[in-house]
Amino acid sequence: MKSIRTAFWAGRICGATFALACLAVAASAEEAAPASSPAGAFSYAREHPAEYAGPGREAPEPLDLQEVLIGYLGPSGPSDPEGGDMWCAAQLAIEEANREGGCRGKPFRLVPVWSDRSWSSAAPLVARMAYGDRVWAIVGGIDGPSTHLAEQVAAKARLVLINAAATDKTVNLANVPWMFSCVPGDHLLAPVLAAGISGRIGKKPFLLVSTDDHDAHLFALELTKCLAERHVAPRHHIVCQRALRDVAELAATVAGSKAEAVVLVAGAQDSARLVSAFRAAGFAGQIHGGPAMGRRRFVEEAGRAAEGVVFPLLYQPQAAPAGFARTFRVRFGRPPDFAAAYTYDAVRLVVAAIDRAGLNRARIGDAVRALSPWTGVTGPMKWDLLGSNVRDVRLGTIRDGAVVPVEATDAARDAGGVR
Repeated sequence: MKSIRTAFWAGRICGATFALACLAVAASAEEAAPASSPAGAFSYAREHPAEYAGPGREAPEPLDLQEVLIGYLGPSGPSDPEGGDMWCAAQLAIEEANREGGCRGKPFRLVPVWSDRSWSSAAPLVARMAYGDRVWAIVGGIDGPSTHLAEQVAAKARLVLINAAATDKTVNLANVPWMFSCVPGDHLLAPVLAAGISGRIGKKPFLLVSTDDHDAHLFALELTKCLAERHVAPRHHIVCQRALRDVAELAATVAGSKAEAVVLVAGAQDSARLVSAFRAAGFAGQIHGGPAMGRRRFVEEAGRAAEGVVFPLLYQPQAAPAGFARTFRVRFGRPPDFAAAYTYDAVRLVVAAIDRAGLNRARIGDAVRALSPWTGVTGPMKWDLLGSNVRDVRLGTIRDGAVVPVEATDAARDAGGVR
């Protein structure tokens, strides 16, 4: 079976992705440096703030602007399966900001750029957005690789970049003071999922299945580390290709194993296809997964197979302000998921920073940092020293096609409402 490999951990790395993998390994090692290490030999990254002490704050505001541009790295089509909901949320936030008066009477406008070939085609587009369009901040990208790409431009352009979707912790470990992540990183999500696996599965045999893309690979690494700290390990770790066409053989392997549970780490579409295939092949055990299971695409494409899966919960529609979810559903005909909600918050945060700082890139960066703690529709945002949101995370599940906290399902089961 050439497309599936079994190992403790593995991943297919090639081309530009190799550089990201090197960064991830180096960052993980840096984070893990023991406190007793000789002075100067190691540095614990999250104990040192990423600060900008250079020039720029003295620059006057431009007087001839007709509109205030905010960059957006992601697909700009509402129907795009990966980023459509995020674009809709960004537009909604801009429209609300303009109804509130814009930037001192000048309207905000999003400048979107995107290419599926991020490292070859998107890089010059982002650079043009930063230097040609002179945007005042960038929101994006839609995953770890595209966010790393934008970060490289932001670092040189001295331009705020707000990450609204990638849980890859290494985007904040590059020590770029312009980088902020609204969505909590893998280092906060993996321990919560590991605790859930340990408590719900215990010593029962389970499989870890992950795809070989950048984000899934890094989350799987973080998760296996957290499981090892709890003296828990999967019987096998199966790494398969992203967008694997024929999943029947993998599904048969999972269903035919003696595992009582599966932990699946993959993107939303791959998670939906694999969970559906596992259930169709007869696997009846527990399924835990990565944060992508909280995306609308996973819930809709997996259908009944999604019921009962457990994953890190990044957004609770029931606990969010009713206005955002209701407006989004009425406007676009579908509920927002966590990526949409965090994108909405990212744009609103940029607007709030510009309102405080004025049109000056360096001062906008100061304002984004100073606004913490800031509360959006996703809940509180509080930056650590590297600009990563350190909000608490809990576990979620799918019940009757809706994303809910695990505790709600447990309470209903205790009351006899869930069978």
